[in-house]
Amino acid sequence: MPRPLRRRDLLWGQQGNVQPFSDEDSSIETLSHCSSLSERTSAAEEAGETEEMAQEDFQYKLKVYIDSTVDKSAKTRQGALDGLKTAMATKILYEFISERRMTITDSIERCLKKGKGVEQCAAASLACLLCIQLGSGIESEEVFKTLKPIFKTILNDGAANIQARQACATSLGLCTLVAEDDIMDVYATMECFESLFTHSYVREDGSRPSVNPQTTQLHTNALLSWALLLTICTGSHIRAIVQKCWDLQLRHLAKLPRLLENDDVNMRIAAGETIALLFELIRDVDPEFDYDDWEQLCEQLNALATDCNKHRAKTDKRKQRSVFRDVLKAVEEGDFQSETIRFATERMVIDSWVKKRTYDAFREFVGSGMNYHLQANEFIRDVFELGPPMLIDSAALKAMKSSRLERHLYNAAAFKARTKARNKFRDKRVDVGEF
Repeated sequence: MPRPLRRRDLLWGQQGNVQPFSDEDSSIETLSHCSSLSERTSAAEEAGETEEMAQEDFQYKLKVYIDSTVDKSAKTRQGALDGLKTAMATKILYEFISERRMTITDSIERCLKKGKGVEQCAAASLACLLCIQLGSGIESEEVFKTLKPIFKTILNDGAANIQARQACATSLGLCTLVAEDDIMDVYATMECFESLFTHSYVREDGSRPSVNPQTTQLHTNALLSWALLLTICTGSHIRAIVQKCWDLQLRHLAKLPRLLENDDVNMRIAAGETIALLFELIRDVDPEFDYDDWEQLCEQLNALATDCNKHRAKTDKRKQRSVFRDVLKAVEEGDFQSETIRFATERMVIDSWVKKRTYDAFREFVGSGMNYHLQANEFIRDVFELGPPMLIDSAALKAMKSSRLERHLYNAAAFKARTKARNKFRDKRVDVGEF
């Protein structure tokens, strides 16, 4: 009876010699490699197909939203407007929107004319996001040419919904910045804003106009939009229409300090930032500019920067003091407290009141998607002079990120240093008001 083959005999010959590598073994190994390669290829194809399907589903939802903006139900129209706003604020949809821009514009126009309150506010915001997506060009100009008369009609209609008027004041300013191609039309829009916020000026006899909080907010939005458009009236525009610009700036520079006495903290802050912006623009044209009531203005700004009135809320006082310290420094020394915005692997330094007002205006509509638009939106990158978008894959971006432990150690060290620095200026025995 022959003895059974052991494992050693299967691997080695009966005489201990190595068995030759057969063609059958070679084909098995080749099939194994091909199998693993095909698995990786199929996985990549599946990922691509999944991404393509997700994109198709997303575009289908957008089409449903666009169709729903003309629905009979106000609730359905409101939901559709909010869905389009969220999509435009968080993604770049230029190709999709460009093909349907007139359809979306017609929907916005219908909602502004026939909608009520909240629906009009959503439509006004969507108009701004539409212009931001399309950028500065013929497409956004066509959109704005259709919507501008409606914005101005609602804005100047005292019987219209006050929230709608507030939204139109903000949206008209940003849409003009993005899509208006004639500087004289820009000045006409600025005069429209002036006719609103000048009603909050303290009168010559020292009496304050009786304005309710909602109307004060409307005047605040109009003032901020006016200041936003003032940022594009610099350089060649100011030199081209010097006399008009000087009259415009000096007229308001003499009266804007009266808004610093307003009871509303947002109006006081808007007035302070606008004053700092005016000083920055005028000094760019005339470095030797001398303001007659400079000392009185500085005293007023210093009082607001150190305000300790007990009848004002702590949050309002904290926000006001922080802003007016920077405003006072801008008026007295011409300095600006720079701020660094980080997004992906890039960073942007806000080093002037012009850039700050522009950044705040875009961020008000884009919200949490501002960093994404700074990274990928060509129009916004052009506004802030960031150059063309940088293409970085997800693997490289992940490799550049610091680890969780490194971030924790950095934050702990920063907290310790900040606490030490603040403890030098703290004294619990001194009254806060006296300090």
